[in-house]
Amino acid sequence: MAGGKKLTKEEELLLQDFSRNVTTKSSALFYGNALIVSAIPLWLFWRIHQMDPYSSAIYFVLVTLVSTYLVSFAYKNVKFLLKHKIAQRREEAVTREIMKKVGEDKKMSKKEKDERILWKKNEVADYEATTFSIFYNNALFLLFVIISSFYIMRTFTPTINYIVSMGAASGLIALFSTSSK
Repeated sequence: MAGGKKLTKEEELLLQDFSRNVTTKSSALFYGNALIVSAIPLWLFWRIHQMDPYSSAIYFVLVTLVSTYLVSFAYKNVKFLLKHKIAQRREEAVTREIMKKVGEDKKMSKKEKDERILWKKNEVADYEATTFSIFYNNALFLLFVIISSFYIMRTFTPTINYIVSMGAASGLIALFSTSSK
């Protein structure tokens, strides 16, 4: 901070709620889901496009890892974009719910009630943004892989088809996730 002023613990927590950084738990969830969705097309290329899993193992591993990173990147970006919008939409309902629970408590100050409302609102927004980000990006990724694999790249060799289809699908969702709206 300017002038050496330190942030209070509450201010740090509030800033953390609105930063692009995700918790370790969310990061593990994102990478786990991204690995699963990046590995799903392996079956498509092994069974339908007749790629030999043993001779193509290096391509499968490398492309799946790059795709996992890009899909996880897209998850994080979409979550960040959605979290604030969801928090605004859920604010009234969360406020009603918290006030119902603690409304009669005379010992609790207004500041404490507001902090509980803010914490709950951020918790709800974080959960909803995380689940929607995973669903949206998975659907978009698999759609792009299928369209690319079966329509755009169908005349290419299976190896080139796999590399380009997976690269294009994961690259496109990573690119789309960087938009500001």
